[in-house]
Amino acid sequence: MASWLGGLGSGLGQSLGQVGGSLSSLTGQISSFTKDILLEGAEEVGDAATELHVSNSRLREIESINAAQKFENERLKKVCGDLEEKHEAAELQIKQLSIEYRNQLQQKEVEISHLKARQNALQEQLQKVQTAAQSAQLGAGGVPPAATSASYVPVVRHSSGFEGDDMDFGDIIWSQQEINRLSNEVSRLESEVDHWKQIALSSKVQGTNDAEQSEICKLQNIVKELKQNLSQGIDEHQHELSVLQDAHRQKLVEISRRHREELSEYEERIEELENQLQQDGVGADAMNDSKSSEQRKKAPSLEGGKVEELQVVKDLEDEIRKLNHKLSSAKEENKILLKEQELAKVEKIQITQEYENLKSDLSMLQSSVAEQDALLKEQEKKLQSKTPLLEDVVRLQQALLEAENEIARLSSLNQERLEKELTSAQHENENVLSAYTEDQNSELSQLRQDLERKERELNESIAERETLIAELEELDKQNQEATQHMITLKQQLSKQHTETDSVIKQLKFDIDFERKKVSELENEKMEAIKELDSQKEKLSQCSYALNDLHISKRQLQDNIKDLQEQLRKAQDCNLHNKKEMGELQQKLKEREEELSVSSGKLTEKSNQEPNYTCQDLKEREVEIAKLQNDISENKQLKEDLEKSLSDLRTENGKLIAAIEELKQELSDAISEKNKVCLEKDTVVEALKMEKRQLESELNQTEERLMEQAHKYKQTIEELSNARSMDTTALQLEHERLVKLNQEKDFKIDELKRNIEQMENDHQETKEMLTTSLGGQKQLTELIKEKEVFIEKFKNQALQVKQELEEYMKVSKKQDVLKQNLEEKDRSLAVMKEENNHLKEEIERLKDQQNRSTPVVEPKTLDIIIELESEVTQLKVIKNNLEEEIEVHKKTIEDLNLTTVQLQQSLQEQRKEIDESKFQCEQMNVTHERLSLEKDEEIKNLQKTIEQIKTQLHKERQIIQTDSSDLFQETKVQTLNGENGNEKHDLSKAEIERLVKGIKEREMEIKLLNEKNVSLSQQIDQLSKDEVGKLTRIIQEKDLEIQALNARVSSASYRQDVLCLQQQLQAYVMEREQVLAVLSEKTRENSQLKTEYRNIMDMVAAKEAALVRLQEENQKLSNRSENSSQDMSRETIQNLSRIIREKDIEIDALSQKCQTLLTVLQTSSTGTENASGGVNSNQFEELLQERDKLKQQVKKMEEWKQQVITTVQNMQHESAHLQEELHKLQAQISVESDSNSKLQVDYNGLIQSYEQNEKKLKSFSQELAQVQHSIGQLHNTKDLLLSKLDLVTPSVATASFISQLSGIQYSAPEVLSDESKLLQKELEQLEKKLEEKDSTIRTLQENNQQLSDSVAIASEIERKSQEGTESEIRQIKEKHDALQKSLREKDILIKSKSDQLLSVSENLSNKENENELLKQAVTNLKERNLILEMDIRKLKEENEKIVASCREKETEFRALQETNMQFSMMLKEKEFESNSMKEKALAFEKLLKEKEQGKTGELNQLLNEVKSMQEKAVTFQQERDQVMVALKQKQMESTALQSEIQHLREKEQRLNQELERLRNHLLEMEDSYTREALAAEDREVKLRKKVLVLEQKLVSSSTAVENASHQASLQVESLQEQLNLVSKQRDETVLQLTISQDQVKQYALSLANLQMVLEQFQQEEKAMYSAELEKQQKQTAEWRKKAENLEEKVVSLQESLGEANAALDAASRLTEQLDVKEEQIEELKKEGEIRREMLEDVQNKLMNLMNSTEGKVDKLLMRNLFVGHFHTPKNKRPEVLRLMGSILGIKKEELDQLLSEDQRGVTRWVTGWLGGGAGSKSVPNTPLRPTYQNIFNSSFSELFVKFLETESCPSLPPPKLSVHDMKPLGAAGTGKTSSTPSNSQMQDSAASGMGRRPATNPFLAPRSAAVPLITPASSSGHLLMKPISDALPTFTPLPVSPDASAGAVLKDLLKQ
Repeated sequence: MASWLGGLGSGLGQSLGQVGGSLSSLTGQISSFTKDILLEGAEEVGDAATELHVSNSRLREIESINAAQKFENERLKKVCGDLEEKHEAAELQIKQLSIEYRNQLQQKEVEISHLKARQNALQEQLQKVQTAAQSAQLGAGGVPPAATSASYVPVVRHSSGFEGDDMDFGDIIWSQQEINRLSNEVSRLESEVDHWKQIALSSKVQGTNDAEQSEICKLQNIVKELKQNLSQGIDEHQHELSVLQDAHRQKLVEISRRHREELSEYEERIEELENQLQQDGVGADAMNDSKSSEQRKKAPSLEGGKVEELQVVKDLEDEIRKLNHKLSSAKEENKILLKEQELAKVEKIQITQEYENLKSDLSMLQSSVAEQDALLKEQEKKLQSKTPLLEDVVRLQQALLEAENEIARLSSLNQERLEKELTSAQHENENVLSAYTEDQNSELSQLRQDLERKERELNESIAERETLIAELEELDKQNQEATQHMITLKQQLSKQHTETDSVIKQLKFDIDFERKKVSELENEKMEAIKELDSQKEKLSQCSYALNDLHISKRQLQDNIKDLQEQLRKAQDCNLHNKKEMGELQQKLKEREEELSVSSGKLTEKSNQEPNYTCQDLKEREVEIAKLQNDISENKQLKEDLEKSLSDLRTENGKLIAAIEELKQELSDAISEKNKVCLEKDTVVEALKMEKRQLESELNQTEERLMEQAHKYKQTIEELSNARSMDTTALQLEHERLVKLNQEKDFKIDELKRNIEQMENDHQETKEMLTTSLGGQKQLTELIKEKEVFIEKFKNQALQVKQELEEYMKVSKKQDVLKQNLEEKDRSLAVMKEENNHLKEEIERLKDQQNRSTPVVEPKTLDIIIELESEVTQLKVIKNNLEEEIEVHKKTIEDLNLTTVQLQQSLQEQRKEIDESKFQCEQMNVTHERLSLEKDEEIKNLQKTIEQIKTQLHKERQIIQTDSSDLFQETKVQTLNGENGNEKHDLSKAEIERLVKGIKEREMEIKLLNEKNVSLSQQIDQLSKDEVGKLTRIIQEKDLEIQALNARVSSASYRQDVLCLQQQLQAYVMEREQVLAVLSEKTRENSQLKTEYRNIMDMVAAKEAALVRLQEENQKLSNRSENSSQDMSRETIQNLSRIIREKDIEIDALSQKCQTLLTVLQTSSTGTENASGGVNSNQFEELLQERDKLKQQVKKMEEWKQQVITTVQNMQHESAHLQEELHKLQAQISVESDSNSKLQVDYNGLIQSYEQNEKKLKSFSQELAQVQHSIGQLHNTKDLLLSKLDLVTPSVATASFISQLSGIQYSAPEVLSDESKLLQKELEQLEKKLEEKDSTIRTLQENNQQLSDSVAIASEIERKSQEGTESEIRQIKEKHDALQKSLREKDILIKSKSDQLLSVSENLSNKENENELLKQAVTNLKERNLILEMDIRKLKEENEKIVASCREKETEFRALQETNMQFSMMLKEKEFESNSMKEKALAFEKLLKEKEQGKTGELNQLLNEVKSMQEKAVTFQQERDQVMVALKQKQMESTALQSEIQHLREKEQRLNQELERLRNHLLEMEDSYTREALAAEDREVKLRKKVLVLEQKLVSSSTAVENASHQASLQVESLQEQLNLVSKQRDETVLQLTISQDQVKQYALSLANLQMVLEQFQQEEKAMYSAELEKQQKQTAEWRKKAENLEEKVVSLQESLGEANAALDAASRLTEQLDVKEEQIEELKKEGEIRREMLEDVQNKLMNLMNSTEGKVDKLLMRNLFVGHFHTPKNKRPEVLRLMGSILGIKKEELDQLLSEDQRGVTRWVTGWLGGGAGSKSVPNTPLRPTYQNIFNSSFSELFVKFLETESCPSLPPPKLSVHDMKPLGAAGTGKTSSTPSNSQMQDSAASGMGRRPATNPFLAPRSAAVPLITPASSSGHLLMKPISDALPTFTPLPVSPDASAGAVLKDLLKQ
């Protein structure tokens, strides 16, 4: 709706805008026209013929204005250029700032590295000092704790740092990461460029030279764009960096400030805490989280202080003082904590008060609950008072027993009818049971209503209680949380207190220990200082070397990261290439598959239709030839395009220069054209895509065509690349594509034919299938054939799917086209807005011109007209483009239609396939179903009895166990809860009271759960109770049956045996049926139990959901009341649903009970007759079950009463909800009324809008008429002027043309110097002038034609006035010539002055521009200087860096040398130690040898060993030196390589920046020099122009003076002639004034019309805005309604679910109905037997009729006689006639008797009867209340009615079936029984008429007029007594069903 309204609004807005635009243009034209007329009136000097001169002068003025505006445009462009330059300068400054920031960052990094080096050095010094101290202690037997102090030192470095420094370092790292990321992006872009270059090279190798050129061009463009993007990105990132650095500085300042504040706060806090700790050891109970966190922070700070004390020995005393301060602050904090403890106690007191309030509320609630319980009890009493209903039921049962006794008596009399009586008794039982069940249902419905009310009340109370419980729980939770929090705080405080105590003790001990240590350390320090000084230098060198190593390591890591990123990119590229390769391979595979499919198709088609294939081949050959021709044409096109490309490239160079200098309007138009071209390109591309797809389908036939298609596609791609350069080539391609499209259409038609053939084949196969389905033996063969067909169809379906996919692609393309169209519409709207802006700018310029020169007003109007004409041209172009778009749309629609048709055909084929499958499946399903059904029946019969037994046992166990467990659990819980409440303080006691309350609530909840369980059990028991009652009734019936059998058995046993044997056979059959029914019932019972369990689960879930909903209600009640109503409705719905489910269950169980009754009766009778007795065990079991069921029923009734109370509550709530519903409905009706009113108003507005449009049309017609009248006035004016002077204005035009030529001659000189821009503008002006000249010429020709026509008309008048006119003409010619010359001079002067003004303005503009340019040049020079300074700075910094690098290298080398020396020393020492060991060994050997006495040899060996050792030492020294040298060289080489790389990168960056800046400077200098040169050239040209104009002015002024002198002389001579002409002129002037008055009137009327139109537009706008608002409101309302409807839909879906459940129950009933139908069929069979008996009786009756034919019934005659006296006297002759006809008297005799005195007959009759004795014997015809109204009716009618009433017996004969039998007391027996007797009588009457037409029908049997069986009444009349047994008791006269008794009697009367 919203989108539709939006569209409507936009459409209306557009239409109104168009109307407004057209009106504004009309009004503008009219106003300009009126102004022109008024100005003409003002400018007329003496004659009207000088108008042309005036118009020429205006034209010139307009041209001068146009030139001035163009100059202004140029000036504005230059200003824009200056602003752009300033912008660039600002960007350069920003770059400089960013460079400075970077330098500062680098400096900071260097400083950080120095500081870290110092830190490391200091740490190493400390370590050395400590090691020295340790060595001294060890030497002197010192103490070990020094080692521990040393071990703490490295930790101090981390903890004692300032946080701000870390933050600075983190931000610096982040900025460095940003820089790295940017450099990575740059490298990625470079790698992409390389990748594209590689692709370009590879494509060069593959493709032809032409394709290479086009691709190179593309890649070059892409590279340029990427470079531009790169440069822009770098600039943006630099700018962002500078901004981020500023933000970072601000952040640092803020963070440092915050850090200081936080430090101060923490110190104060620590002091307070220490004071508190000293005062109170225990601390407060209630402490907030924030304070605990502060204390936690304090502990590490204290530890840090301890470590610092150990570290810095000098600051020990200061630290001790600080600790004292902290202790005092801790004491203060202890005080604060005590205060907070007091506050917490106050809060506790408040909480306790709230708890007491809640307790009071609870007690109130309990009282209300007690009241509700009392109400419930009262309602239960009321229910008990309803027990008389049960007494009524008992009475009915007694009546039943009496009826059965009577039946027993009848059975004793009639032994043969025993079977009939039994069946009737059973049916009566069923009827009574149905009545009883109806009564029970009515009672149940009442009870259910009560239940619902009670349930509602219950739910309300539960809801209130649960809300209170929820509140209590929340309070308890809060209290528990508070207590836990307090306990945790206590524990934390105690722990912290103990920790602080231990810390203080340790600190004291450490202080004492350290004082001792200080004295020792001072002695050691003096010795260590000397060693430190010597080692400091070495350490500093090492630290510098280490820093350099760190820096080099970082650089290497960065390089590694870069390389890794490059590797990832390369891998991504590889993956991308692999994916592309995979896609290409898939495409190749698809093509091959399609080829195989097409070849298969061809083979099939060739097999089917060889002739068709030949045709196809021929067509294909023709198509191949066509394709080859197309390829050749494409090649030619390609060559042409290449030529045109080369031409276009040359032209492009020229055009680009021209395009840059065009105006904004032209640029806008070009942008529009470009957009249109892009649209065309997209359309063409879409068509090309379609063409490629179609070609791929066609070229699947042969591989040759595939190769040709590849070439063809290459050519197409080349053409598409070339297409963007040229539009003419596009048109050619478009035409070619249209041709291809037509060819494809032909191919589509061929494919359709193929599809039709396939459909025909399919129909044939279908016919085959239908024929083959006849026989079941041929099923297997058919299935095989169908499988074959299905495979074929699958192939077809695959083909159709492929076609569908192609059509989907086409549809996607269409969507793309639609999107493009929408974009074009948007661009159009943008263009319209731009046009409006331009119009506003033009109006602004007009205002400026009006302020400067008030004379220029009419000129601007002409400019506007010109602009409008340009706009109209643009609109024409737009319309053409729209037409083209519509053509494309039509083609798209055609394609859509084709796709739709193909889809339809596909769907039809699919349907046929589905039908064939469905038939197969049906056949299979039917076979399976039969077998399954039989199996199921067998299984069900086996399982039924076992299921019944197991389920009964389970139910008994479940009922006993559930209730007891829950009560035990609750008791145990309460005891546990009470026992554990005596061990805590007062505060804890209060808390535990709350806990008790919570536990009590939990107990209540558990009790409620138990009640729910008991209720659910009671629901079960109800159904069982009803079953028990029914079993009792069955037992009673069995006893009665036994008694009857006992009576019967004595008298007639043998006959009974025979009957009973027959019954046994019947009962065996019935028993089988009953067993089947029982199995079904047991199955249903198990289903019901599962359903019941599910329902109980549902109820539990519903209760849980209710609790949740009530909690949500409490939350939502604050928000809105409507939501609460919705929740209550939901609860009502849930309860009603539960109640319905229970009702359904009860109904189902009652039905089951009835069926079981019947079954048991039949089974019991059968078993008795068979065995002669009943099992006593079964009866005992049934009695036990009955007792149990009674108990369950009692429980169920109690639950029912509770439910009724809740239901009543719910009813109250529903009443409220209904009221609210009514209110809402009323509101909805009001809203609908308002909506209808709004719709009416809207319709009225639409009508008014249509009327206004009609009025507008009439106004436009009137305007046209006014314009026509104005044109006529013009014509009259021209006629008058032509009469005055017929001189043509050729002189003016000649002079004008000469001036133009002069301007044109002077123009080339100027053009030679000026730029191309001025040339184009001049050309445009010349074109405009030529157009104006052409219009003037046409006007002149028209004037001449008009003057000629007027001259021909007025030749007769001219002949008379030729003399005078010739003189006047001569005078006028002279006068006109003078006036023309004067005006020309004036115009020239004006034009020259205008030109001078414009030149002066241009000069001033140029001077301003020169000044701006000079300023720009100075700025650039300054920038150059700044850049040079920056470069110098950079160079200096580079030199510094190089020097520092060298220093670092030297330091590094020195460090390396020292390292090597150390290593050498170590090795030498190791060698010495080894040598010492060897010497020791040698000495030992010597000692041993001395013992042996071998000294000489040992000396030699020692000498040899010494020499060997010396050699080894020398060798090792040499080797170590060589290794050191090698390592040094390696290190140097690596360092040099890294430095060289860094220097190269820096040089590259600097060179790039320098080159860019140089290029930029060169460009800027070139542009400025060019502009300066152009400005100088312009100045020179303008000066030349000024000189020429001055010379012309001088010459023209002299000529003007001469001409004026001559003119003055001529004027004096002509004044006398003018006096003669003045009279004629006066007359013409009068006419002119009249016409001018008329014109003014018209102008006024036009102005009024304009005002009216404007008002009308405003009103329309207001109306439309109001309507739009209304519509929006309506949409909002409708949305709300829609939401409401959705909610209703949800509720309806729920009700649907319930209905489905009801349907399930109905399905069960249908099963029972089937059983009943079987019984009905049996009864029908019995009915047929009875009918046979009836026919026998009828035959007997016919015999009786034959015997009683001639007799007249006395009763009939008596009734007729009495009727005669009852009738009025007027109508007694008719009665006599009737009697005569019955007695057989002829009509003539009767007439004679009646024609004589009436006394004759009447006296005879009266005398015969003897007074009024007949009145006493009137039979059963009492007067009815309606009888008095009947006195006026005829006797025949009355007689007919009498016969009808008498023929209707009150009770039916016993012929009827057992179903129609009802007990004696049943109501409505007369109504039901009347109909069958009527039908019987009619039958008998008809048969009688048919057989004996001559006989009198009234002499027929008595039963026709007298009821056979009378109701049991006390009257002793003969007619009222029952007929004896000897007489027949049936109505044998059969009558046709058409004829009624009344109709027969009426026929008789007519006779």
